Amino acid sequence: MGLTYQRILLKLSGEALMGDLAYGIDPTIVQSIAQEISDIVSEGVQIAIVVGGGNIFRGVKGAAAGMDRATADYIGMIATVMNAMTLQDALEQINIQTRVLTAIEMQEVAEPYIRRRAIRHLEKGRVVVFGAGSGNPFFTTDTTAALRAAEINAEVVFKATKVDGVYDADPKKNPNARRFQSLTYSHVLTQDLRVMDTTAIALCKDNNIPIIVFDLSVPGNIRRAVMGESIGTIVGGSCEIT
Repeated sequence: MGLTYQRILLKLSGEALMGDLAYGIDPTIVQSIAQEISDIVSEGVQIAIVVGGGNIFRGVKGAAAGMDRATADYIGMIATVMNAMTLQDALEQINIQTRVLTAIEMQEVAEPYIRRRAIRHLEKGRVVVFGAGSGNPFFTTDTTAALRAAEINAEVVFKATKVDGVYDADPKKNPNARRFQSLTYSHVLTQDLRVMDTTAIALCKDNNIPIIVFDLSVPGNIRRAVMGESIGTIVGGSCEIT
């Protein structure tokens, strides 16, 4: 089976790097993700990654605990850079050239985000990891993923999670919850299915970028998604609700 996508945006939550730990980064999980990314880079796929920071600090929780929301969000952005650098190191340990580009300048450890530079890195076969979110408080890393996907002309957003798709109810609480194979952007928005936040969904809708939600913990799932296999749930403008 040939490649379905040539340039992708992979959205990783901070929690995805945490594994079964209560906090922080599980090196074994990071190495496993790096190996999966390596497998698709070897096929010629251009891959950009947006990583969250919830395994270290989550701005919304900080604000709920009494912090100024903007300050809490900036701290969360810095946490994403820690995750991005960790992922970069794991990839370069297996000889995958990687560049971290940050929306907040940290020139000693990463390049500043410049759209044309990011695209050039991708064209040269390097993995690009976007850190520090969008550089603005009050915006999630989901929104950053949609924004960066549009900016670099990615063909798809892969939302890698801990569940195997989008359900009409929480499958952990409701054993009869139904998993969707495909959804329209409008249905996700009107039914508040929380695939990604509403700003991210609207950005993908406006730019006609499909979103594929799948379980990251299943080995080989990133490759299967790139190859166009039917895994998880696809959200798109031409999709039916199935």
